[in-house]
Amino acid sequence: MLLAIDIGNSQIACGVLQKNTLIANWRLATDHIKTSDEYDIVLRSLLEIHKVDLSNIHGCIITSVVPPLTRAFEFLLHSLIGKAPKIITSSCPFGLTLHYDNPEEIGTDRLVNAAAAFQQFQKGLIIVDFGTATTFCTITQQGEYLGGAIAPGLKSAADSLHLKTAKLPKVDLTIPDSIIGRDTATSMQSGIMFGYAGLVDAIVTRIRQDIGHPLYVLATGGLASTISPISETIQEVRPHLTLEGLALLYSRMNPSCG
Repeated sequence: MLLAIDIGNSQIACGVLQKNTLIANWRLATDHIKTSDEYDIVLRSLLEIHKVDLSNIHGCIITSVVPPLTRAFEFLLHSLIGKAPKIITSSCPFGLTLHYDNPEEIGTDRLVNAAAAFQQFQKGLIIVDFGTATTFCTITQQGEYLGGAIAPGLKSAADSLHLKTAKLPKVDLTIPDSIIGRDTATSMQSGIMFGYAGLVDAIVTRIRQDIGHPLYVLATGGLASTISPISETIQEVRPHLTLEGLALLYSRMNPSCG
């Protein structure tokens, strides 16, 4: 079994995979001040709840955009399973040609997503990842990673609207029955949800125009399934794409990548 961990700015996605099949997964809130000992307790408890025997985990791999937590998890995972985890960097074997001015600037989670998607689909792709930021990655049918776009995240924008205004409440991120809100809460939901669907569709359309031919559009991330029903361009939702990509990369990596 493989333990795969994706450390993001808002959430930490964890998964246990057996022969590249996800058999258990969960999400934790990212806490920058929590110690490795505290995360150790949480991980052990979740593994026990999911009836995963630690002795059956043969390796682990991490992608992270939070450097302090990378170090904390590296320490606790070495203690947990008795070996150092593989850490994803921009030099790992993604199976892509990176056309980016400085590849080290790319969030490794974006590269993991791109590797997984291209391996599975073998065609030109746009990957929309709904996380703390909403990111767009463009991959050609030749496996060239071209870059993309970064926009504020859906939840980040909604929280900001509530925190920066005196009278607007915090609302659930659900799709209202009508785009015309009849009260403040549904008006906010309309603006946030339909507005973000429009943002996604506009950026995808412009990327397609720039490339000059159709690209298959995948969505991933915690809020992908929330927006996809009202998007005109998202063609498929793969909620565990990053964990799938980590399993793929673990199978490719040699010790020099760790």
